[in-house]
Amino acid sequence: MILALGVVAISWGGPLVRFTTAPSLTVAAWRLALAALALLPFGLRGWRRNDAPFAILAGFFLAAHFASWIQSLRLTSVASSVVLVSTSPLFVGLFSFLLGEKPGRAFWLGVSTALLGTILIGLDDLSISQEAALGDLLALVGAVAAAGYLLLGRRARKTMEAIPYASLAYLSAALLLVLCARAFSTLVPPKTDWPWLILIALVPQVLGHTTVNWALGRLPAFAVAMVVLGEPVGAALWAHLLFHETLSPLQGLGMILVLFGIFWGLRALRE
Repeated sequence: MILALGVVAISWGGPLVRFTTAPSLTVAAWRLALAALALLPFGLRGWRRNDAPFAILAGFFLAAHFASWIQSLRLTSVASSVVLVSTSPLFVGLFSFLLGEKPGRAFWLGVSTALLGTILIGLDDLSISQEAALGDLLALVGAVAAAGYLLLGRRARKTMEAIPYASLAYLSAALLLVLCARAFSTLVPPKTDWPWLILIALVPQVLGHTTVNWALGRLPAFAVAMVVLGEPVGAALWAHLLFHETLSPLQGLGMILVLFGIFWGLRALRE
């Protein structure tokens, strides 16, 4: 239930990003920097030298995830981006053997059902153009990076508490994104972006992602990735409320399939 609440918080990420106008690297850098600043006072004392490499490397994957995914939102539709970035559980499942965790048949049936649901959610808004194709590719890169972030987070959380791990991962991601933003973009967002950047940092990042990191200490990475597949459902609902985007019967069916797939996939924990 705690993880489910975290996914609700994460699902605000896409809609809130749409309110910003700064370059994607700038948004990503401030999202992680503000989140790291919020957690550092509580997590700094829990850092351990032996655990740090996994947390730092996880942060690099997190930086790659946000840099590619936020840029994809600038090039393609929210639906297309969210659908493709939601394929991360496939990569988590494929590489979970590196952690000695093997998802069962229920996971693969559940994730297939849930991914079909995400496709139905975004079907009405899928973009087809050269620019959208690049955005779709970036969203897929974001999915692979998210999978690496979850797998490394699972490894780090076996010996590191949630808040120290999250603060170090967010800080390493923020530093990398700041360097990239200075090299290829700008670190100064418009004044109108600041309220949205603070909300993005506090809600989907501190509340949402930190809850996911907490869950990684208690559940296999593939199970956590499975639950995170609920993000497109929340994103579609928030887009409906904020931007008055119509929810079609097909999208409603997609949401049902996503939720059914998550519940079915979590049966893998009993296998």
